[in-house]
Amino acid sequence: MSDRLFAHEVGAGGEPVVFLHGFGAGHFVWRDIQPAIAAARTTIAYDLPGHGGSLAFAESGPPKVAARAVLSDLDARGVSRFHLVGHSMGGAIATLIAASAPERVASLTALAPGGFGETIDATHLRRYATADTEEKLAAGLSAMYAPGFALAPALVAPYADAIARPGQTEKLVEIAALLFRGERQGVIPYELRAGLPMPVKVLWGREDPILPFSHTEGLPPRMALHAFSGAGHMLADECTADVVHLIRENIR
Repeated sequence: MSDRLFAHEVGAGGEPVVFLHGFGAGHFVWRDIQPAIAAARTTIAYDLPGHGGSLAFAESGPPKVAARAVLSDLDARGVSRFHLVGHSMGGAIATLIAASAPERVASLTALAPGGFGETIDATHLRRYATADTEEKLAAGLSAMYAPGFALAPALVAPYADAIARPGQTEKLVEIAALLFRGERQGVIPYELRAGLPMPVKVLWGREDPILPFSHTEGLPPRMALHAFSGAGHMLADECTADVVHLIRENIR
């Protein structure tokens, strides 16, 4: 077991930008985003508890556990104030961090965040958690993008490397069992989201098959919504340039 999280750190200067990935992914999902942001400041992309380089982390499971782990790791790194970027489950974790330590969070950029509504395609995510071959991974990932997106082998390869770790598939199945109840996920209370004092941008694909775009209805007024027509759940790949632009805009 380990008490430290793995993180890929690139760049130098300024308040760090912290990247948090979604369920069943890893720091590699930011491969085309992180270098662009790192050109001007420090960036830290985590493997969340139970994933990849943090597979052996002592605790894993619900977003609250991961939020505490990330904050603790940032403390250990001497990072007092930072920007947050989170996707899907990582978006829920980022929101919880922002709500629990608002004085430390300079901005929040959430890509199709979990916890903004009850409905989720949990059946697909449970099945995806059991994928133990590159072919199954490719099929599971393809269903997360908007129809017509060409999923290149290079996008699948790092996921395949991640599940090759002994115990990774079993851990994902375990985490999925904790995250979902039927086709429902836990919801971050509206009051917590509405009370966030930092700049918040919410990015969402209108064709998202995992977390429906309808979760954007009734967002707190201070959350700026950026909707993407023809995009699904994987905005870092589907709308890379726009995501980079909006993160830069938010961290300014």
